Amino acid sequence: MKNLPEDFIHEMKSLLDSDEYDEYINNIDSEYYRGIRINRIKCSVKNAQKLLPFELKSVPFCETGFYIPFDVDGLGASALHRAGAFYSQEPSAMSAVTVLDVHKGDYVLDLCAAPGGKSTQIADMLGGTGLLWSNEIVKNRANILLSNIERMGISNSVVSSCHPEKLCESLFGYFDRILVDAPCSGEGMFRKDGRAVDEWTAEHSKACADRQLSILESAANALKEGGTLVYSTCTFSVCENEGVIEKFLTRHPEFSLVDCGVNFGRRSAILPETVRIFPRDGGEGHFAAKLQRRGELLDNRSSQFYMIPSKDIVMAQQLYSELFVDKPLGERFEVIGDKILLLPDADIPALHGLGVIRAGVLFAEKKKNRVEPCHAAFMAVNAEQVQKVIDMKIDDIRINKYYKGEEIEIPEYINGFTAVAVEGMNIGFGKASGGVLKNRLPKGLRC
Repeated sequence: MKNLPEDFIHEMKSLLDSDEYDEYINNIDSEYYRGIRINRIKCSVKNAQKLLPFELKSVPFCETGFYIPFDVDGLGASALHRAGAFYSQEPSAMSAVTVLDVHKGDYVLDLCAAPGGKSTQIADMLGGTGLLWSNEIVKNRANILLSNIERMGISNSVVSSCHPEKLCESLFGYFDRILVDAPCSGEGMFRKDGRAVDEWTAEHSKACADRQLSILESAANALKEGGTLVYSTCTFSVCENEGVIEKFLTRHPEFSLVDCGVNFGRRSAILPETVRIFPRDGGEGHFAAKLQRRGELLDNRSSQFYMIPSKDIVMAQQLYSELFVDKPLGERFEVIGDKILLLPDADIPALHGLGVIRAGVLFAEKKKNRVEPCHAAFMAVNAEQVQKVIDMKIDDIRINKYYKGEEIEIPEYINGFTAVAVEGMNIGFGKASGGVLKNRLPKGLRC
């Protein structure tokens, strides 16, 4: 049995009645919950249920979330995962975005976003509208975040690696909704991750609370009047949850705590508007609080986007028409060095100094006197949105060959840059000639 710290045991006894506490302790070493969330940008729930080789059971925390069998292996290497059809996610972690209640057209900040589970859930709810800004202060984690944003086909996004205070001061009053899924002591993951138990101390939990409050106060600067801010953690700690919210509200009278508006989990005895999830509620452990900034929701954003005509953009526009149907990613080109981006169709502020890793979609790269498309451009659209595509069934043996970086056989009549898809979902591209598709899958994604 896991050796739970005495201070943690004392806290759990104060949060649970005796029967619930006994149940938690008795099940601390049992199988933890596993889940996936279907990405409707790439795949419908109905199609995913048809294609996945195991039964899906709905979770209570998200309409696109499902429990999966504990013994399922190899999901990350599957063609559907690589195509961005789903995101592997602990079920209770889906709850915070549901509480955030994102609407189409919203401008949303995910301030502590890596590895990307909640950001990609927000993008699913936006459905290609509005803007998603995903930030992660740790650069290598931000790169993992970007990889997941690209895999899931998200085009209306900005990914940055910036200190929350600097970012939110620079984007003052910019967002309709903000999620602060704060770094925490991880008590909710004790069943799943034994290292979290070994690393836990009461002192660390208090240090987390100080940092969480600082991040939350930074986030407040970037929220519009009338906007919504959700604070969440994957810990049970009162110090890190209710304690942080109470201190924040004391310092920020312009905010009020509002009801989370959900019927899952259980309400806090301290702050009944908030919700906490325990394993017996169907997830490993999560907490969420919903805050609203007083005032009328006004839109005072202005765009800092200016497209300067150039030879590179003219070539990119021509390539765009050759590759895709009906310009599915908009027409806002931006040239940065040898990279050509397609920016989101949103009121984007000046990005300089904000640690931006990627804005929109990396469409193409300059190569001497030409431009060539990038992997991310094909991942951001589906098979019906490209001019030329090799669309394979889930059991096609060519899929593994493609992921290994090998050439694959195709009809001889196809020539030029061609998307590679599985069941209508693009997984990359290649260059076709003479019945062979030369592989253009990035080396880092090959296996």
